[in-house]
Amino acid sequence: MTIHVSKLRCGMSLLVEPRAGVRSLALSWLVPGGSAEDPAPRLGRAALWTELLMRGTQSLNSREHADAVDRLGASRHLENGAYFLRLSSILLGERLRATLPLLTDMFLRPRLDEDAVEPARDLALQAIASLADDPQERAVLAARERHYRPPLNRSGLGTEAGLNSITHEELVKGWHQAQNPARSMFCAAGCVDPAELAQQLDELLADWSGNNPEPALTGEAPRGYAHELDDTNQVQVVVVHDAPTESSPDSLLEKIVVSVLSGGMSGRLFSEVREKRGLCYSVSAGYRGDRDTGGVSAYVGTTPQRAQESLDVLLAELRRIQTPQGAITPDEFERARTGMKSRLVFSGESSAARAAALGSDYFRLGRCRTLEELAREVDEVTLDRVNEYLSRRTLGTLTVQTVGPAPLEVR
Repeated sequence: MTIHVSKLRCGMSLLVEPRAGVRSLALSWLVPGGSAEDPAPRLGRAALWTELLMRGTQSLNSREHADAVDRLGASRHLENGAYFLRLSSILLGERLRATLPLLTDMFLRPRLDEDAVEPARDLALQAIASLADDPQERAVLAARERHYRPPLNRSGLGTEAGLNSITHEELVKGWHQAQNPARSMFCAAGCVDPAELAQQLDELLADWSGNNPEPALTGEAPRGYAHELDDTNQVQVVVVHDAPTESSPDSLLEKIVVSVLSGGMSGRLFSEVREKRGLCYSVSAGYRGDRDTGGVSAYVGTTPQRAQESLDVLLAELRRIQTPQGAITPDEFERARTGMKSRLVFSGESSAARAAALGSDYFRLGRCRTLEELAREVDEVTLDRVNEYLSRRTLGTLTVQTVGPAPLEVR
């Protein structure tokens, strides 16, 4: 499949992957305004925007806008990430011309009513309050906060103090200041003509402008060990270590390694921590490579009596795979590579996944990869390359976060 990359007159990048034989179309529009751009005393501004931007436009109130989108059989969803707010939609390709003005108005001409701020604030505060019942998520967020440099260490939820301090005026003024078409990306995959889409967007976005710069990384990450007291019968353990960025030639090798460690019931972590020793009810690991950072997060959920041994075995497995004695075997390598190819096939059948991948690739790599290119890269990986990578791989300073009735020792 061919990916069409172009620049609109406003400066925004347009990334389009037409897909033959489908009638559906998935859109993914990324604009500046994520949690990394929240002013330091106002953490949670992006979370409020995520709710308020769904509450109507200057020409349609909240109900009217929702009804108009529904009548076209389209969906709309808004989420905030580190750098961007992402508006996604799935619709029939033949209804793009009617749907697109409704979506562009959400960003360019949002309603942002003053009487909508308090309900949005209440919902955002409830999301933070719900963490009291989710110790695993608290552990994950706390580990992220200490492992990565600000502002990439922030939670998209914001903070209670930050949410309570934000005014309606700051939300309105801040939204217009945050705009920058040159840093934005519009992605489409499915039943679409790239030239027609570009023409309609040029018409709709003719007056869109802004030059908000990208936030800079500041400060240092403390990392190390930390514990949050939680008097329950469970212990949450999260370990984060460094990994290649997505643009690194080693990123694919890291994905193979993590798949060997956490590739379902055949993964080493499941076998060693759960099956052989019965130490935990859940164990996993995942790699995340971004443009500027990369990391692997490993998780164990267990009981207080088995928490220390669970952490010990988890750390031992994370370290052992880098030794000659723990080198990846041919069987493990083939299972990991087959799993990656299967996931590529599944994602290729989803226009929504492809639209999201276009924006992710373009931001992290400066270009878009086709499924054929991704599959070819996986086919070209060899076991020798993976084990050679492991021989020089370093984990960096670990971040270990536990949540439970008593702290543990990192040994």
